[in-house]
Amino acid sequence: MTLQIHHLTVGLLHTNCFVWIDEATREAWVIDPGGHAPDILHILRTQHARLTRILLTHAHFDHLLAAPDILAETSAQLFMHPADQPILARTPQTVRAWLGWEWGPPPTVDGFLHHGDILTLGDVSFEVRHVPGHSPGSVIFVDQVGRRAWVGDTVFREGMGRTDLPGGDYRQLLQAIHAHILSLPDDFTLYPGHGPSTTVGHERHHNPFISPDLWVG
Repeated sequence: MTLQIHHLTVGLLHTNCFVWIDEATREAWVIDPGGHAPDILHILRTQHARLTRILLTHAHFDHLLAAPDILAETSAQLFMHPADQPILARTPQTVRAWLGWEWGPPPTVDGFLHHGDILTLGDVSFEVRHVPGHSPGSVIFVDQVGRRAWVGDTVFREGMGRTDLPGGDYRQLLQAIHAHILSLPDDFTLYPGHGPSTTVGHERHHNPFISPDLWVG
């Protein structure tokens, strides 16, 4: 594998942001730039990387606040699931209500992610899986060969994403987790949108919110 991965904890809500860089071509993608645009841009500069894509696991503001600044400084394009367009459109009002900031207009989406899409960076492929419930357009990125997945705010270590925000649906999220995350083998590493990494096996057996022994489908 030639994928270089940088992890940053960004923004007031301590969002996990990832920078993927193909070591051969220096092409880079950024996952969930929720803040600290200068730090993200610093990684790109010091690694001599060329950013081409920003991928959002979902459109809640804490996962994209730095996107406009990064887009302004690079030639990158922004991608997300179309079902989260209403959330993105409301982001200026949401940021004003939560943080008291005037954020400006939301960035333009250049392309949409759909369930089953295969994204390839260098020699690494990522399967897009649609996992609604935390938000209507939540997606995860699964690297089958590397046995790992970036899961946004669907699953946390011994927790799950909240479903009380607009567009959230508790039962829908549980169903999506069981269909598209717990269906992965136990040794898959999961990188959530907040907090430490975990594994499918750990969550299968220790997560009180999603354990098959505790959930009635």
